[in-house]
Amino acid sequence: MGQAAGAGAAALLLAACGTSTTSGSSDTEKAAASSTQEGLTEYLTGKRPMVPTLSGETIIGDQLDLADLRGNVIVLNVWGSWCAPCRAEAPDLKKVSEETRDVGVRFVGINTRDNDAAATAFERNYGITYPSFRDPDGKLLLGFNGRIPLSAVPSSVIIDRDGRIAARIIGRTTYTTLSELVTDLATEKNGGGTDE
Repeated sequence: MGQAAGAGAAALLLAACGTSTTSGSSDTEKAAASSTQEGLTEYLTGKRPMVPTLSGETIIGDQLDLADLRGNVIVLNVWGSWCAPCRAEAPDLKKVSEETRDVGVRFVGINTRDNDAAATAFERNYGITYPSFRDPDGKLLLGFNGRIPLSAVPSSVIIDRDGRIAARIIGRTTYTTLSELVTDLATEKNGGGTDE
């Protein structure tokens, strides 16, 4: 990515914790999705978009490739230690991650606009044990082509066992919403996509 594009992304990322639901989704994509509450979009079975390729370094220096988790339901949570709603939802994320691990649900974070020391302190304080990608400049979020607005921190994407986006939550999630979504996905017999 060129310096101008990087600077543009950085400028967009400087906004405070946001809950904008502007997604840039096409009319076709909107027709393939349904919203059941503020900030939550569920994609209809057979119309779920593929998750973009996502790999890189974690905040503790390990390498992580989302493709290695294919076959599990994945919750991909975008967060920053500087973000008050991220702090508010952290206990719920931790609880759901622990309760659903045995049914094939895995959690991964994308830590954005943060430094590694603050991020690791956040994880230690909230007892978060799942890995988080380092995304200090928002480049990983750009790969989601507007499905995750750059200013929407926190946000979560729930990925089915076939690597397709089944739902997204823009803004803070709750234990009840997240638990119901991943439990339903974990019991699906077939994946959610037949196109692409």
